[in-house]
Amino acid sequence: MNRPEPFVDIHCHLLPALDDGPAAWEESLAMAEMAATDGIVTIVATPHQLGNYPQNTAEMIRTQTAWFQQMLGRMGVGLQLLPGADVRIDPDLPGKILSGKVMTLADRGRHVLLELPHEVYFPLDRLLLELRSAGLVGILSHPERNQVIIHQPHILPTLAEQGCLLQVTAGSLVGVFGSRIQKFAESMVEQGFVDFIASDAHGVKSRTPVLSHAFDRVVELVGYDTAIDLFCRNPACVAIGRPVIPHGVNRQNNHSTFCSNLFFSSSSQVVNF
Repeated sequence: MNRPEPFVDIHCHLLPALDDGPAAWEESLAMAEMAATDGIVTIVATPHQLGNYPQNTAEMIRTQTAWFQQMLGRMGVGLQLLPGADVRIDPDLPGKILSGKVMTLADRGRHVLLELPHEVYFPLDRLLLELRSAGLVGILSHPERNQVIIHQPHILPTLAEQGCLLQVTAGSLVGVFGSRIQKFAESMVEQGFVDFIASDAHGVKSRTPVLSHAFDRVVELVGYDTAIDLFCRNPACVAIGRPVIPHGVNRQNNHSTFCSNLFFSSSSQVVNF
């Protein structure tokens, strides 16, 4: 598929020995080369912050990203790296961001990549309001893989109405996480609830920094122009700190159809946050 605009990946665990991503620089370099070959020109490096990774400081992430960028330049790998984080939701998250302890995407002070546990859901209305009051926009990572959201899809239109942007993992759209998650992710794309597709890559074997296969699938589902928005233009706005217009202009109209098409009886847990 011809892609005149380059891919920008806003969620990628590229830095080594910080989380459950690559263990060493050699694997990080192999991931970077794989991404560049796939047509990705910019990656926001997003190691986990908070939760199980309290040791990952903003300064550490900035330093490692800058060092790796220099390495890529010496190796002739044409890839721009920007610092960021995949942030576990925390009661004092807005304060930690404003104090500089927690990273925004591309370090632009505008977008925050929010991570929920896969098995539970925390209502996010208060957090999203606090972020907006601080001039920040929340991007929820891989909602299609959260078991509560899968069982209670009415949560997604509510999040969208509250100004939360939504990022789906490329692998979800090509069956990496199973057919059920693939169907859910495809329905989200078709109904206009997705603002970004990102790799959420962790290595070079199973969860890789490859977007092209998912891009081609999104073209099949909703057309070329929308695919360009989700893989190229919207993430490029994040990378330079510009506002992103939510993709799903008919989100409210699609609310009932989306929920009826994807309703499952819930066996997962919603937790008040």
